Amino acid sequence: MTTRRNFLRLSASAALALPVLATTARAQTTHIVTIKDMAFSPADLTISAGDTITWVNEDRMRHSAQDLNGGFDTGLLGNGDSASLTFNGAGSFDYRCGPHRNMRGSITIT
Repeated sequence: MTTRRNFLRLSASAALALPVLATTARAQTTHIVTIKDMAFSPADLTISAGDTITWVNEDRMRHSAQDLNGGFDTGLLGNGDSASLTFNGAGSFDYRCGPHRNMRGSITIT
């Protein structure tokens, strides 16, 4: 007869038998890109698939981060505002600030 206690005991022992590979998954990382003095810092960033980038505007002017090919757009960020995007696949993106097109950056996802 299976009792709740036996079920919990069997479940606990089964959990211990999981392969070691299940515990070696890479943790996702959040990268910060600061917008300050009319520039993205860092301007060029290499990240892993699944990582997140958070753009933080520390300028008085409103800025954005827009993919040159239309893949993403943070929208306008005022002073102190931020926007985050998670990049799930490999590839690369060149981006710029919408209002200040000379502000440029790049993202490479491995």
